[in-house]
Amino acid sequence: MKLLKLFPVIIAALVSTSALQAAENPGYEFDPARSQGGTGKFYMGREISGVMGHQAAGWLEREQRTHEEMPDEVVANMGLEPDDVVADIGAGTGYFTFRMAPLVPEGKVLATDIQPEMLTLLRQRQAELGISNVEPLLGQIDDPGLPENAVDVVLLVDAYHEFSHPFEMMDGINNALKPGGRVILLEYRAEDDTVPIRPLHKMSEEQVVREMSVFGLHWDDTLDFLPWQHMLIFSKPE
Repeated sequence: MKLLKLFPVIIAALVSTSALQAAENPGYEFDPARSQGGTGKFYMGREISGVMGHQAAGWLEREQRTHEEMPDEVVANMGLEPDDVVADIGAGTGYFTFRMAPLVPEGKVLATDIQPEMLTLLRQRQAELGISNVEPLLGQIDDPGLPENAVDVVLLVDAYHEFSHPFEMMDGINNALKPGGRVILLEYRAEDDTVPIRPLHKMSEEQVVREMSVFGLHWDDTLDFLPWQHMLIFSKPE
């Protein structure tokens, strides 16, 4: 009888323990003979690229970007709900942030970046536009700075390949996602030699799926309507 009474408690403890198990870090490798624009730090066979600094913020707002990356079409394909909490990781000047904010009037966009200078530019733009449901957040190189179990959708646009600590960053992102939450990555297609971007700033579909699988994220779809980029969609199991 006592064992029967304890059985639900034991099961609950096992479920809790399973839920708390962290993904295993595949680890990093280092090579002093780094590639041009690379860091010499490797993750799952991929050399991590250097970070684009705030000095190049103008590149994020270039006129050609509307047809090179089709941001309005990207946001339209994200399937956002009015009350969603969206995290824009590596938000920069808010190029995508301020396109998403009007679509989540009952929610908000957490615009994160590791460069305070980028967030200063983003706040200036926010004041100009009069948008109130954007919350700028300063992240760290190994921590996105997001609240746990609070985010419905995470967007990473040409940012993931620059993470110096991709495992730690995705661990934080995964913890911030609600069950069923989605991660959407845009990365330049490494499979296409005609894409005029340096190789270290590209990622193949296979490599992205491999790295997301570390956290048990389910690969839902890849949308290839963009001229140069993959739009990969993953979800966290319920």
